[in-house]
Amino acid sequence: DVYMQEYTRDDIIARYISDSAGDGIAYILHHVYAPAYLRAIRELVSSRPKGHAFRVMEYGCGGGMNLLRIVELLRSEGAVMGRGYGADFSPPMIDAARKEASRHLPGELNAKLTFVVAGNENLAADLCQELQVAKNELAGSFDLIVGVNTTRYAHRLNRENELARDIFDLLRPAGQTIMIDMNRYFPFFRSRVREGFAKRGVETYIPSLKEYTRPFRDTGFEIKESRNFCWIPHSANQNLLKICRALTPVLNTCCSPLAMRSLVVGRKPV
Repeated sequence: DVYMQEYTRDDIIARYISDSAGDGIAYILHHVYAPAYLRAIRELVSSRPKGHAFRVMEYGCGGGMNLLRIVELLRSEGAVMGRGYGADFSPPMIDAARKEASRHLPGELNAKLTFVVAGNENLAADLCQELQVAKNELAGSFDLIVGVNTTRYAHRLNRENELARDIFDLLRPAGQTIMIDMNRYFPFFRSRVREGFAKRGVETYIPSLKEYTRPFRDTGFEIKESRNFCWIPHSANQNLLKICRALTPVLNTCCSPLAMRSLVVGRKPV
């Protein structure tokens, strides 16, 4: 399994934990992705009863950095944290996520997180198996489900419809999902430059924004946002980060369809 071989390597895992991921992802989590998370969280807080215990999940969580940021944002908005789940198909990634949470969250919040081995292509079934619960116990129990740089793998396996359906079924009414992933039309990903823009196979396929959006729309989500954004590489050092930050307003104005990431935000109807 080419994906398992890659995502069990120590040098790859290091890209997904905060101490070694780079300056780019640290900035992005707080200033680029966080506004999308905050919009969803504030809408959810305003629509849920007072004292509601929120349940959130990140699928394809890697080292758990996005999940930890969402937990921090929930706390900053005065929301009650019920349970948080991180799911990833790679056991070493899950081990790294557990360590990340224990290092960076207060004990009471860390105790509310559960990390499980679960693949995107069979998300609900794998969750039920790992948590040893029936599917109807998880159905309609989540408020927010997020996937960052992981949904493209479901597309590569032709399981994007199943992933969208699982997310829909797991969410409560008015629950939201946020998907962020690589934009097919950004021309300068490092792997693409290394390969000299050669034609790539299914193992490196990147969907378009339209392709990312379709399964969520077809499943029944109300699409709140569908756009390309972000001009900062996750692995950027301080110098590259400064350059990308300075160029971002111009690039957003001139060529937003070519931005690095695709964003899809969906809401489950009431």
